[in-house]
Amino acid sequence: MSSTRKILITGADGFIGSHLTEHLVRAGHDVRAFVLYNSFNSWGWLDRSSAEIRSELDIFAGDIRDPNGVRKAMEGCDVVLHLAALIAIPYSYHSPDTYVDTNIKGTLNVVQAARDSGARVVHTSTSEVYGTARTVPISEDHPLQGQSPYSASKIGADQIALSFHRSFGTPVSVLRPFNTYGPRQSARAVIPSIVMQIADGRRAIKLGALHPTRDFNYVADTVRAFEAVMHCDAAVGQVLNAGSGFEISIGDTVKLIAETMNADIRIETDEARLRPEHSEVERLLADASRLRALTGWKPEHEGLDGFRRGIDKTVRWFVERDNLAGYKTGIYNI
Repeated sequence: MSSTRKILITGADGFIGSHLTEHLVRAGHDVRAFVLYNSFNSWGWLDRSSAEIRSELDIFAGDIRDPNGVRKAMEGCDVVLHLAALIAIPYSYHSPDTYVDTNIKGTLNVVQAARDSGARVVHTSTSEVYGTARTVPISEDHPLQGQSPYSASKIGADQIALSFHRSFGTPVSVLRPFNTYGPRQSARAVIPSIVMQIADGRRAIKLGALHPTRDFNYVADTVRAFEAVMHCDAAVGQVLNAGSGFEISIGDTVKLIAETMNADIRIETDEARLRPEHSEVERLLADASRLRALTGWKPEHEGLDGFRRGIDKTVRWFVERDNLAGYKTGIYNI
């Protein structure tokens, strides 16, 4: 796809969605930002965007669980970048029903409307659908394992999206980012949690399991992956991993962040941050060769050096007074 007339981004008010929205506006695209309706008229992170960005946005406030609103939001759009989802794994343990409604039914609403309108869909998956790696690096052919209600709901959402491509020819691509991090991420996520505890002056850092490994990806690289898939006709009908191919444990991530922040810390295990025994995903390492081959995408933050640079950018954002003030640093929010 060489050009687009109108792009709908669901979840535009969130962490990745706000970065993606800003990037595409700067690239000259006509963007409609689907944000979650609320009585405060909050646009989430887009409220923090520059005036130049906000003036170019077509904001649609609604709820991804409402098929009528989704259909209305999609009117006149050629492409839908579907990021709206509930993503917190701990919250999925005690409120799984909301994950089915938002992630599975919400995705059904998107692809059903796209089937009728002819819009192209890039659906957001997650590396959590693979569960603990059986083989590494993890390709798109790796078995799917729902090790949390969240991951199970995303497996269901992925399959709903792909089924519309197979059944009706709806132009759907599934982008599967591995662990994205960077400015604006929720304090619930491990990297912001570490950074903010240190920035808050604490030296006893509360964390869950330290041994699992992750393939962390800086948010700008994830954003560029969405852009690459959106423009690639060969990506239709494909599932595509977006990952750096670099693996690091949570424990070593803590050490790197502490080094970046010049902090002498100790780690305390917080039972509230531990997953149930068989729910923890022990290892994630991406094989993103399919995405690279089809689109030419390549992460700019590769290997340990790239991770260090991404962590440095993330730390510098979080420690700014105005940014840190937007978080409740003393409360662990599941």
